[in-house]
Order: sequence, then structure tokens, then C-alpha cells
Amino acid sequence: MIRACRFFSQVSKAPKVTCSTEKGYIANKFYADRYFPYSRQLKYRIPQKEIQYVSPEEAVSCVRTGDNIYVQSVAAAPQTLLKALASIVDSSNRRNITLYHILVDGEFPIFTDNYAGKITSNSLFIGGNCRKYVNQGIADYTPVFLGEVPYLFRRRIIPVDVALVQVSPPDKFGYVSLGVSVDITLSALEVARERVAIVNPFMPRTLGDALVHISQLDHLVYEEAPLPELSVPKEDPCRTRIGQLIAENLIKDGACLQTGIGAIPDAILRYLRNHKDLGVHTEMFSDGLVDLVENGNVTNELKQVEPGKIISSFLLGTSRLYRFVDNNPLVCMRDVTFTNDPGVIGKNDNVVAVNAAIEVDLTGQICSDSIGETFYSGFGGQVDFMRGAALSENGKAIIALPSRAGRHSRIVPIIKPGGGVVTTRAHAHYVVTEYGIAELKGKSVRERAKALINIAHPDFREELEKEAKRRHLMD
Repeated sequence: MIRACRFFSQVSKAPKVTCSTEKGYIANKFYADRYFPYSRQLKYRIPQKEIQYVSPEEAVSCVRTGDNIYVQSVAAAPQTLLKALASIVDSSNRRNITLYHILVDGEFPIFTDNYAGKITSNSLFIGGNCRKYVNQGIADYTPVFLGEVPYLFRRRIIPVDVALVQVSPPDKFGYVSLGVSVDITLSALEVARERVAIVNPFMPRTLGDALVHISQLDHLVYEEAPLPELSVPKEDPCRTRIGQLIAENLIKDGACLQTGIGAIPDAILRYLRNHKDLGVHTEMFSDGLVDLVENGNVTNELKQVEPGKIISSFLLGTSRLYRFVDNNPLVCMRDVTFTNDPGVIGKNDNVVAVNAAIEVDLTGQICSDSIGETFYSGFGGQVDFMRGAALSENGKAIIALPSRAGRHSRIVPIIKPGGGVVTTRAHAHYVVTEYGIAELKGKSVRERAKALINIAHPDFREELEKEAKRRHLMD
């Protein structure tokens, strides 16, 4: 159940925005051409900028035929604006509009025959609400490292015409916050022709790269709506065991963690409550990390990059997490080009990066974005953090997965036909299942095959050995 929670600067009605009454000012007149070569900085106040709160339909009426629209991520997804956009597109002659996004919470109201040829979606990371439509050819998918998406926006390889976002109310200096989603949102705002924002008192005011001056926005809608909350997953003995193995064997005091969401990351964090001086440099985090901060396990004291701070790019959790990050100087939200830069990650010592996989073949190739020919998710930050951990002094790049999915082994002789290799065999250092840890770093393909078969589910080991012998990976 969603619990309503407001944050320190929040008010019960739409705040009045002080602005000039001078007419004729065009905020983005130098940026209206999508091929203009420079991104705009969003920290400074634009003088003489007139700002008014309008209805959602009026706010999105700036969308034109052929526009590329960026939609903010995860719990920050501006659902009210998406519904208004669907409504005006349905009732107008606008066509060939594309929504670009990563994970977006909630439903997309555009996947019906009414919108064919008018508006579609292009996922930069596929979520559950788009997966079926991508695989049916109704929507599209662009494989890309998450850390490189801002470069696509800033260099106009993927032009962004309109950005739809959700922000906190302005502080006394006029700064709003992108809250739980800085990730690729900041870069989309920098280059967009039109910036449309919901101002929501339930959005936490996060710091770092999250702050934007309200005068940099063009169309404002006021709404009071609690953010979506992540359901707490049921405890799974298999994934709990994987988390325990990683926490007790591969994470030492002073480690710098890349965390995530899901049963395995949650289990890892639960088993770290006796560790000391942990640091966090991650793409995203959830509620489990709050416990370690409050328990004193996370101090960030030994980090080389931004010591003393938790570095993240986006957040997804419950209202407890949103309260924790609100105006919290411990948490520094950064553009994903920083959080996911392998060179930056590798400057920290003892980085432990844990990522998931769908399949691992006997040589250590990692399939993470597809099940055979079916697209499932995306690249995200997996390769960024696997490489960053490898560059780190005493770093560990870990792939974690259950040994089986139903009647099928997830340690396989070869990746299913059509399946994509996200992480190469050269990136894979450790693979962990509930049956143990396979260390692959510096190992030959024959040594790898033996180690991986040893952590496969017992029901499949004999078959895997036969295939390994056929491929001359075992005697």
C-alpha cells in the first residue's frame, strides 16, 4: 500500500512562481533547432522568463509531428503527462512521434491500434510494460550501454525534441530537483527544445546533478501524487543462498559496492551487517542500503571517488527510501555518464559489482538481455560496472544467477540461438549460483567449463559434461 509522504519544502497547493511579465520571451530560441551543437546548462536562472502552471493537455500541446520525446525513468515517470499526450495525439493529426525511455513505471497508454503510425516507443532498456510490444514489432528497442545514452542525446545521434519529467517544488532560490531519476534525464533536458515538468510535492529533493533551476523549464503542471513504490520480493531460499555466498566470500571490509534491485541484491545486503567501512558507487539502489547506513556498515570513508558520499544515478523503492534521500547530503545523484564510467568506477579500490544473467555458457559468455530470440531487458550498466570492477585494485566482477529456470539449466553449453552476449567471456571474473562460486579470471576455456559445471544444478551436470567433451573442453 502506498503511504503518502511529503518532503521538507512542500506545500499543499501550487506555489506561485515569481516571473517577469515581459512578453515575447522564447526560452529556447537558440535551441529550437534539434541539430544545434551545444547542450544547455540548467543551473543558472534565466531572467525575464515567464512561467505559469497549466493543465497537462496544454503542457504537452507543444509536441509536434515527428518529435522525439524523452520520458523520465522508473518512479519519476510522469504518468499524467503520458495520458495527456495520448489524448491529444488521438484527437489530432500529429504523427510519427517516438517516446525514448529506459524503465518506466506504470502503463503506456499508446499500444493500441488507435495510435498506429501516430506514436510509438523505443526502449533503451526494456521493462515489463513494453516487452510484449517490442517482441511483437509494435514498439522498438535500441541496444546501448546506459552510460552512453547521454552521449547519444548530447551529440544528437538521438535528437530529443521534448522532455517529459517530474520534479520537486522549487526551493527559495528557485531550484527544483529531478529526485529519484537523474540517470539519462539530465542530458535529455539539456538538449530538448521543450521541457515539460510535473511539480510534485511527493518527489524527494535529491542533490548533486539533480538540481535544475525552474526557469530552465518551459511548461509546468502541478500535481500531488505519491510516487510508485517497489513491492518487497518474497524471500527465495535459492537467491538468499546466492546472496549469502557473495557477501561472506567475495565482499570484504572496505569494499565499494554496486548494488541493485531484486532478491539477490537484497540478500547480499542482509548478509553485510557485520561488515565495516563499506562504500557505495552504484547505478541505482533501493531500501536495503538504508539499513546498512543506519547500522553504520556504510561509511564511504575508504572510497577514492567522492569519499563520504553514496553515488547513484536513480532510485526505486518504498516511501522509506524516498524519505531517506530527501535533502540528504550523504546521497549524491549523478549523471549516468559519471556513475557508469568504467574509468571512474575503477579509481575506487575493492569495487564489487554484482549483476544478473539469463544464461552463462561453458566458456563464460553472459547473456543478459534476451531469451533466445525474445528480447527481455537490455544492456543497462552491466558491462560498465563489470569493466570498472576489473580496473579496480582488488575489484571483483560478479555474475549471479540461480542454477535453473524451471526445467532448464541456466549454465548452458551454448547460448540459445538468437540470444545476445551482453558481457563477454573476457569480462567474466566470478559466476555464482546457489551451488557455489566459479572463479573464471585468468582461467582457460577448459578450466572455465569445469568450474561452471561444478556450480550447475546437479540434474544437468552429466549433460553439460557430455557437451563439454564434444567441444573438447573436457577430456
